[in-house]
Amino acid sequence: MGLGEMLIEMKNISELMIDLAYSALIYNNREIAEEVKYLEEKVDETYYRIQEAAIKQAIEDGEPSKALIVIRLATSIEAISDSAVQIADVVLRDIEPHPIIKESIRESDITITLGKVSENSILANKTLGELNLASETGMWVIAIKRGGKWIFGPTENTKILPNDILIAKGPIEGVKHFKNLCRGKDRKL
Repeated sequence: MGLGEMLIEMKNISELMIDLAYSALIYNNREIAEEVKYLEEKVDETYYRIQEAAIKQAIEDGEPSKALIVIRLATSIEAISDSAVQIADVVLRDIEPHPIIKESIRESDITITLGKVSENSILANKTLGELNLASETGMWVIAIKRGGKWIFGPTENTKILPNDILIAKGPIEGVKHFKNLCRGKDRKL
């Protein structure tokens, strides 16, 4: 994986982490908060790989200024991921957030949720395009965790597999139906 690809992956993960951290805080959801902490470890790993690759490239090219720019950008992205962990840590340490913070976050009409796709789910083995999930439920899949790998910004051609963990964004009213679709409880979109 090249420097550019690593930076894009790091950026995508940090953006997802912020969304997840706020959702964990709003719903006092420990599972989502733990996922934020897990993702931070991935960001840190990528951060160190970027630093190493940038320095190697600077030695080869003889252009340290390019490496410095890449490292500064990676450092900024890593700081964003650290901030997401601090938000999620409120949930992990069972700290009650200030009422003003809770109210300001709740005013959002959009939420983030996770759903694990069961073997008998109608979502399993279909593409997002076939399902038309966003139009039918209001929930759009923004990322998929498949094993230890992430798929960011899945397209209509992305196939959902059993045991995928779908990260979806949408109206609060759509969460229950979305989770039931993932579990195989609801058989119609």
